[in-house]
Parts: sequence; C-alpha cells; structure tokens
Amino acid sequence: MDDFLKTEITPEIKRLADKCKSKTIDPALYSKYDVKRGLRDSHGVGVLTGLTAISEVTWNKTDNEGRSILDENGRVIEDNGHLYYRGIEINDFVDGFLDDCRFGFEEAAYLLLFGEQPNREELENFNAMLAEHRQLPMTFVRDVIMKAPSNNIMNSMQRSVLTMYSYDDNPDDISVENVLRQSIQLIAQFPMLACYSYRSYRHFIQGRSLYIHNPKPNLSTAENILRMLRSDKKYTELEAKVLDMALVLHAEHGGGNNSTFTTRVVTSSGTDTYSAMAAALASLKGPLHGGANLKVVQMFDDIKQNIKDWEDEAEVEAYLAKILDKQAFDNKGLIYGMGHAVYSVSDPRAEIFKKQVQELSESKGCQAEFRLYDMVERLARRMIMERRSSTKAVSANVDFYSGFAYRMLNLPVELYTPIFATARVVGWSAHRLEELTGQSKIIRPAYRSVAPRREYTAMQNRD
Repeated sequence: MDDFLKTEITPEIKRLADKCKSKTIDPALYSKYDVKRGLRDSHGVGVLTGLTAISEVTWNKTDNEGRSILDENGRVIEDNGHLYYRGIEINDFVDGFLDDCRFGFEEAAYLLLFGEQPNREELENFNAMLAEHRQLPMTFVRDVIMKAPSNNIMNSMQRSVLTMYSYDDNPDDISVENVLRQSIQLIAQFPMLACYSYRSYRHFIQGRSLYIHNPKPNLSTAENILRMLRSDKKYTELEAKVLDMALVLHAEHGGGNNSTFTTRVVTSSGTDTYSAMAAALASLKGPLHGGANLKVVQMFDDIKQNIKDWEDEAEVEAYLAKILDKQAFDNKGLIYGMGHAVYSVSDPRAEIFKKQVQELSESKGCQAEFRLYDMVERLARRMIMERRSSTKAVSANVDFYSGFAYRMLNLPVELYTPIFATARVVGWSAHRLEELTGQSKIIRPAYRSVAPRREYTAMQNRD
C-alpha cells in the first residue's frame, strides 16, 4: 500500500486515543436528564419524530386511531407483527403477486414510490422505465468501479453513487420531478453497482477471473442480479422467486430504521440525491443495521461445527445455552437473528420468507440444515425469554433466514448487505420524496451538555 494512507497506529495515536476514552459520560446522567438514548424510551419504544404515509410497522394491539390498547395493569398488549406498504398488509401484497405468478419487487417499488397499486399497463410502463435506466455512463465501470476496488462492496457503492453526481447535468435540483428521475435511475442501477463492484473486488483483490454481464431489459431485478453474478448466466425460476421475495421484504420498513432516518435527516438539509443515498449506504453498512444476516450465517457455521447430531434437541439446546452465557461463538451472549427493535410475537417478513426458504432448501437438498434453523428458532425463543427480565416476547426476524437463503443461492457473503441496499433504495427514495414534499424543516434534535464550565488557561500555565 502507498505511504499516502498510513495505517499504523503509533504510540502517540494510542496516547491521544486514551484521552478520548477518558471523556466518557456517566451513564447515570442519561436517566437523570431523561435522555431517550437511541431515540427510544425506557420501554424500547421509538420516540415519535415524524409522520409518514409510506409504511407502518406494528407489534401491539391498537384501536382504529392507531393508539395502543392497554391491559388492566396499564401495559401494552403484544400482538403478531404487521407490516403495511402504503396501508396494504405485506401478507396480502405478497399473496397477490404470488397468485398471479409474477415477480413482486418492481410492483412494490411502484406502490412505495407513488402510493398506489399499478394496473397492468402502469406496471409494464414502470418496468420499461427501469429497463431503460439499467445502464451506466460509458467507461464508468472501468474508470470508477475498477479504478480503486475495495474490500467492502458497500464502500464501492458509496463512491460510485457520489461519482454519479458528476455525470448528472442537473444534480442539485431537488424538485420532486428531478429527484424522482434520479431515484428511478438509482433503483435501476443499484444492482449493477453492487454486482460490478463485487466483480472488481473478485478480480483485482482476490486474483480471480473477471467477467462483466450486462443486464437484460426483459428480466426482473432479481433475475438480472443472478444473471450478472453467475458465469453461465443461468438460474432457476425458484431461485429468482426467492431472491425477488427477499427484495420485496427488504424494500421498506418504516421511517425509524437507521438508514431511512439518515436519509430523511440528510434530505432535510436540502442536499442532493446522491449525497443522501451515499449517507444511507453508510448507515446500512454498519453491522448493527445491515450486517445481521451475515452474523446469523457465521453463528450457524459455529453451531454446526460444535454439534455432532443436528437432530438432537438436547445437544442443540445445551450449545445455545453456552452462546447465551457468553461461553461460545463470539462470546457476546446473543443468538443472532432472534428479536427485533419493534416486533415481539412475530416478524411477518420472517414468516413469509421462511416458507420460501423451506421450498428452496428442498430443491437444494438442504432439508437437514433447514430443520436445524427451525429448531434453533423454536428453542431460542423460549430460552431468551427465560433469561431476560423483560416480559416482551421474542421471535425470529427476517435476517434469521435471509443469510441461509443467500448461501443456498450461492451469493457471495460480500454481497449480503449490498443486496439489502439494492432493495432498500426504494424505501429511501420514497422517504426522500416524502420529506421534500413536507414542511421543509431541517431535522435538528437537542443534546444537553454535561461538561463543567471552566476558565481558560494561558499556554505558559499549562502542565
């Protein structure tokens, strides 16, 4: 590596880092000043910071006005999780396109962006619009994506998105018309940015063969991803349908998730679309947000290595107990893929996707592994609730099964989070448009200073 970027941590850097570490704030002060850490209250409920008509996530019983229904002790009554896209329950939406034997991601994108279900002609026109934008500027792959390949595909995508600004004749116009044009373009281009960034990484960093496959205009987003990634461009209908379902279920999840909230915060400043989307990518890259399914896969690799009989429930439970007791896997005490910031009794996305994953496992001869996932899900639900003081139920989230599905699809682990981004750019775009058509007020929450006041000390009097 060139000396331009020095990666060594020198003793002086360590000494200065110790100064930073010593300036931590007493955790007791957060309770004293009633700070909603993570913008969540003491019960884990998100602080209301805005309104949206794009999607809704619920976990408890509510009345017709959306108010929580309480039991006789004043506690919120838990319920099965529900996800609504523009008021339509996700289960109904999924059943609709499955019954018609068509792909759903493009229809989901139309619904989330425009707030209405497209008729057949409108959907065909939208698909044609996406197909028209499934191209990158001439020499972009060579001059941008391959110029500085990265170990992390999310960083490559961020750089590419920011560079798109330079190729746009009108990048700073934040009118709804122009932002919609940019959003449709990016929704169409994200699969290419992800796949081509991976191809560049695979060739220039791993030293493997390089091939670039162009997308085909008549194929869906899911089909094109598989086509661009595979050397023979081949895939089965079931494989494409499973990936399409993953894209549908990851396309949007309310305004409060970290990357979508980031999109709205950055958008409220009046910045351009490319900067807003790069910021959203930066948020999603964080392992606490977009990397959960990879942690699940890594955890199951560890479980399979340490359990002799995958069908032995007692042996599996004993090893899960070690994980929860911080004696196994990464010693964090977490069973990854279990639990969610909002859902408690169930995550509707996980329940929908589990059926698809089971079907895929049967076609791939991975039934034993699916049964292991199913067993861990059932055992972990009970064991986690027994160990924690909270009475809130816990269930598998969509990430519990998505990594397993991606592995059966032979998708490289480096693309797990970029595929999430390829889906979620739809939600980001919808929220950016909604923020721009709102009251145009910059988002600026308050922070309270707890630093003591002190006098300035002249240089000659400092130790």
